[in-house]
Amino acid sequence: MTTDVLITGWAHSRFGKLDEGIEALVVGVAAEAIAAAGLEPEAIDAIYYGQFNAGMHPLAFASSLALQADDGLWGKPATRVENACASGAAAVHSGLLALRAGAARNVLVVGAEKMTHAGADVVGASLLGADYDTAGRASSTGFAGLFAEVADEYARRYGDCADTLGTIAAKSHRNALDNPYAHLRKPLDEAFCRTESPANPRVAGILRRTDCSPISDGAAALVLGRERSAAARHPAVRFLGVGQANDYLPAGRRDPVAFAASRVAWDRAMAMAGTGTRDLSFLEVHDCFTIAELVLYETLGLAAPGKGAQLLADGVVYRDGALPVNPSGGLKSKGHPVGATGVSQHVLAAMQLTGTAGALQLDRADRAAVHNMGGLAVANYVSILEAA
Repeated sequence: MTTDVLITGWAHSRFGKLDEGIEALVVGVAAEAIAAAGLEPEAIDAIYYGQFNAGMHPLAFASSLALQADDGLWGKPATRVENACASGAAAVHSGLLALRAGAARNVLVVGAEKMTHAGADVVGASLLGADYDTAGRASSTGFAGLFAEVADEYARRYGDCADTLGTIAAKSHRNALDNPYAHLRKPLDEAFCRTESPANPRVAGILRRTDCSPISDGAAALVLGRERSAAARHPAVRFLGVGQANDYLPAGRRDPVAFAASRVAWDRAMAMAGTGTRDLSFLEVHDCFTIAELVLYETLGLAAPGKGAQLLADGVVYRDGALPVNPSGGLKSKGHPVGATGVSQHVLAAMQLTGTAGALQLDRADRAAVHNMGGLAVANYVSILEAA
């Protein structure tokens, strides 16, 4: 970036089935992030709030929730941002635009979702309108059905990938054990994740329950700014590059196993950063289903088409590998409260880059990529980050 934009503060709630309401979640992370940045609330110039909502919560007008964190936020311009499952990253990138345009000095970004109270039927109906099936009709099978189609096509081209998906699931569960924010802190091994059973039934196509991210509640927040306050609680993180690219509906059907717009967003962010994959320490990617992580290995250029499984066989993408992917546990095990996800990915990456990730901390963490997508690679955002 031509002008530095920093992450100067952050906060993260636990993800899972939570008793707190949406207001309490938002207020909690907003106040904590501002305090972590070492700022008075009056120093915040704008608020961007990511929430998908879409019927999962009766509070449809939610842009001003964060103002309740402190009287000093009263009257601040606050905008709700929605771009399906990429709503969190959309809010982050909106804040970046305000800073780069000179319209703000410090921006609060919050992502939140309250989902578990609604039940699977309501959540499913709410999400159905965000994507379309292969014929261009509103999906009747939900996202599990759409990503099952991707898995089927991947298997048709490159061979059965069910065991590979089980390996990815087991990796995610292992990583999440060390993440205090994660929804699913369960040590499920490869044998369990690879096997269809009453405890791990098939959901759609070849996808089993362990291949799917859970329905979660949660919130996360960032403070973005031009400079770090001397009172900040931790070092800052710099945006080196960002990219966004959108596909049209139906969801990227030019090639269902290419996630073409994700690659465009990736290339734009890499070009702005003036860097390459070889320079990254780790990635946090949008693994709403295990097949998404497998396809992203190849879409983002970590492996050749059809060769993503080799990264697992060689240990490359594990936490102790050359390029860890989703050391947080990813959406698959950390959880996927939709509007919070993109913000959460940036928070967990920032913690790694500043050496404050606790038991999650990688041995090497100096530059990272965050990838958040909405729909089946319809809305795509990438951020390249480094320790400032």
